[in-house]
Formats: sequence, C-alpha cells, structure tokens
Amino acid sequence: MQSQVWRELISNDVLWIGVAASLLAQLVKPFTYWLSTHKLDWRRLLSTGGMPSSHSALICAIATSVGIDHGFDSAYFAIATAVAMIVTYDAANVRRQAGFHARVLNKLTVSADEQKPLKEDLGHTWGEVTVGIVFGMALAIIWKAFF
Repeated sequence: MQSQVWRELISNDVLWIGVAASLLAQLVKPFTYWLSTHKLDWRRLLSTGGMPSSHSALICAIATSVGIDHGFDSAYFAIATAVAMIVTYDAANVRRQAGFHARVLNKLTVSADEQKPLKEDLGHTWGEVTVGIVFGMALAIIWKAFF
C-alpha cells in the first residue's frame, strides 16, 4: 500500500509541473532584481516578493495542467482556477499591504534594538503576479506538449 502511494505521488505530473514552475520562478528572481537595480542579490532565491511571483506561477501551472488533463469545462479546472484567483489576489493585495504595514511598523520601532525588523518584501505588484501567471501557464503548456 505504501509503495503505491509513493508511485502515485512520483507520477503526479500536475504536482511536479507546479513545483517546477515555482522553483524556476525563484531561480529567475536574482536576475530580474539585477535588471532593475544592477545589484545581484542571491537572497532573492529564497525570498517572497519580487519578479516573477512564484506563488502565481505554481498555482497557474497546476490550474493549466488540470485543464489540459481533465478539460477546461471540468469541475476540477473550476476548483483549480478559483484557488488560483485567491492566491494571485492575495499576492498582489493582502500580502503586498502586509509588507507596507511592516515597513511603517519598522520605522516606528527603530529604537527597539532587541526587536528583529519585520519582513517588508512580502507581496507583489500586479505586474509581478501577471508574469508569474503567464510563466506558470507557459511551463504547463510546454511540459504537457513535450512530456
């Protein structure tokens, strides 16, 4: 029974397409940061925020793969798309606003030496989210076409 679960997990290409989209988007971030600042920051490999949105790439790669596998008129695709809408909205609105709040709070608490500053780069611009969406969809289409 346990070996069957592992075989199913390993062969779940929808999952791996999403993981690949997220990892590749993260790998691109230091270079897109360099394009805008002319500074190479390897910490971007593990950071949230930035170009492109790896969360958006992951969920849109999964939604696109589900649509290709089960049909774009399936309930599975509808569920995946609804989750994608929530994730992308959250990245560009809720998490971005939380980053703005963290920036203000860090300025207010600058005298508290013992307090670690709050992370400010949490969310994304709509441009970063859009590139993540397109990146994820394109990767899913290419993967499904060739594998």
